[in-house]
Amino acid sequence: MLLLSKNTYYLFATVFLIGILSACNVQYKIKKADRKFAIGEYYEAGNIYQSAYKQIKAQDKSTRAYVAFRQGECYRELNNQKATAAYKNAIRYHYADSIVYLHYAQALMYQGKYADAGKNFDIYLAGHPDHYVAQQGRMACDSVATWKKNASRHNVAAEKSFNHKRYSSYAPQFVGDDPDVIMFSSNRTPTSKKGVKNSGITGVPVSMLFTTRKNAAGTWEEIEPAEGIVSEESEGNEQSESGNSEKQEGEGTEVNPAGGNDKSTPDIGVCCFTADGKTMFFTYSKPVIGEDQGAKIMMSTRSGGTWGEPKPLKLFEDSTITCGHPAVTHNADTLYFVSDAPGGQGGNDLWMVENLGDGWGIPENLGPDINTTEDELFPYLRQDGTLYFSSNGHAGFGGLDIFRAERQDSSWLVTNLGAPFNSQNDDFGITFEKGKEDGFFSSNRGQKKGIDNIYRFSLPEMVFIAEGTITDNNGERLSDAILRMVGTDGTNQKLQVKKDGTYRLKLKHGVRYVMLARSRGYLNQKEELTTEQLKDSKTFTIDFALMPISKPVTMDNIFYEFGKWTLTPQSEEGLMQLVKLLGDNPNITIELSAHTDRVGNAEANKTLSEKRAQSVVEFLVMKGIEPERLTPVGYGKEKPVVADNSIHKQYPFIPIEQVLDEEFIDTLPKEQQEICNQINRRTEFKVLKTTYKLY
Repeated sequence: MLLLSKNTYYLFATVFLIGILSACNVQYKIKKADRKFAIGEYYEAGNIYQSAYKQIKAQDKSTRAYVAFRQGECYRELNNQKATAAYKNAIRYHYADSIVYLHYAQALMYQGKYADAGKNFDIYLAGHPDHYVAQQGRMACDSVATWKKNASRHNVAAEKSFNHKRYSSYAPQFVGDDPDVIMFSSNRTPTSKKGVKNSGITGVPVSMLFTTRKNAAGTWEEIEPAEGIVSEESEGNEQSESGNSEKQEGEGTEVNPAGGNDKSTPDIGVCCFTADGKTMFFTYSKPVIGEDQGAKIMMSTRSGGTWGEPKPLKLFEDSTITCGHPAVTHNADTLYFVSDAPGGQGGNDLWMVENLGDGWGIPENLGPDINTTEDELFPYLRQDGTLYFSSNGHAGFGGLDIFRAERQDSSWLVTNLGAPFNSQNDDFGITFEKGKEDGFFSSNRGQKKGIDNIYRFSLPEMVFIAEGTITDNNGERLSDAILRMVGTDGTNQKLQVKKDGTYRLKLKHGVRYVMLARSRGYLNQKEELTTEQLKDSKTFTIDFALMPISKPVTMDNIFYEFGKWTLTPQSEEGLMQLVKLLGDNPNITIELSAHTDRVGNAEANKTLSEKRAQSVVEFLVMKGIEPERLTPVGYGKEKPVVADNSIHKQYPFIPIEQVLDEEFIDTLPKEQQEICNQINRRTEFKVLKTTYKLY
């Protein structure tokens, strides 16, 4: 047997030792990442998991699956699109817990990949058919396209005066009922990054509160740190929007309202105000290396322009319970907030607590109508008590969606605000201007790096207009026409049309209107319209064609079977217009006359026309018109048409005032003769009396 040389032996030993050290190094990284993960430092944990994953051998499938899953969890918490690839790897290496399919589906929704998300929801639901969040996610995948089509009328646009191209701005709040003062959270950086570390949780600088106000010209002024709330150190480091800086880092001493002094920078954000704007509640988190200190709610009051020293609220006996995202009712009797306290539904839940004046009552979880096993965050209360919040547990477009919740006795009715408020990304932190449907909210839609921006929303006034032209039956405009409009809201308006016969009226929402057009020497015409149940602005175009009282009116589109007096189905529309006209003018009686062309026996034509006139009368009576208002007459070919301007315009070969008798028609080419015959074949009515049942 050949013996190994000394050099070969040392080589094998070195390789073996490196393998052992490498394996130890991987396990060390995983344990370190696990510790970071446990205290919520997802950014740092994700980076360590990523580094460790590259060193894990492909044969070690269980370790690869575990680390890949943890990577996905970190990235999902950070809204990093790499989450989908990490979850896919975890599935590839057979991660043992099926929760990976649920979270993979949620990450896919965040990227707008609803079909793929639906498939993974189905896999998870196969083993967990009653899981509410999965059920809601699966339903949403099938519903998003419809939701987008049914977007509300709100206009939404990024509020550029608040946002920063490199840093997040979010959770805006009006300072009390004042619509001209806004406070919001932002992690925009100091002038110099020297000595400033990014958060281990997010990988970006911590947040601070900033404020701005609207000037007399309606423009938002320069954004500044909230005076008295931001630490002196932070104020010294903060760069203004104009790029100017004041103090440099280290010139001030940080004020730690939670107690103690050190040089770490607190994370301050998500605030709310009482109606008078004199009391503020905000979220405060003080990072301590290697510990999960959670967050707490602080309260500050002001007299004048400066906020006083913040004081922590004691909401639970256990001071280690995380509380944040405060929202106070308009009369300040109740505080809503977010907490992961025991007794909830899972994840971060919404809670409420009564203000007792000298302290706070016992916090109450809002229950399963509001809370899910996922996260419910960023509560906000309107003056009428309507609750708004964001959730990634209820059915939505992806990520956090904004929801409205209304009290119904002992339960809540929760509704997704839909598009354009919600997107496939995170949408949250809404606030309304008092008494309006205008305000702001936050979103990271369209942001590859997950930067949050503040968006302005407004609800345009719905405008309803009725407009049109009043003419005679030949299209000639009636400049002296009068239009009266009566509405179910009590509207009773009389309008003289313009010289060109046109009119334009503004309508109200939710009203039924009757419009009556009249002009001297013409019959009235009535039209109806409604703005009830309309969800968007609309212009109604309603033209009136008034029939003359003093001369016969030819009825269009009245047809009979050839050589008979039977009305065809195509005649009904024209006849119903006559029914309406008689209804609009209940005091008139009319003569109904039928006419034939010059072809055929005169006596036979007269008999046929009489029967045709009678057919029209019978139709009208069947539709409820009193028989005594109707006089049928058959003229045969005795009364040929006398051409007016409208006939001349349509057929220039026929002069105005020309009688279309046999003598004239015989002088025409055959094609024009047929046109004249067609004009003579007609059904007319003329007014006999305008005083029916008046005396």
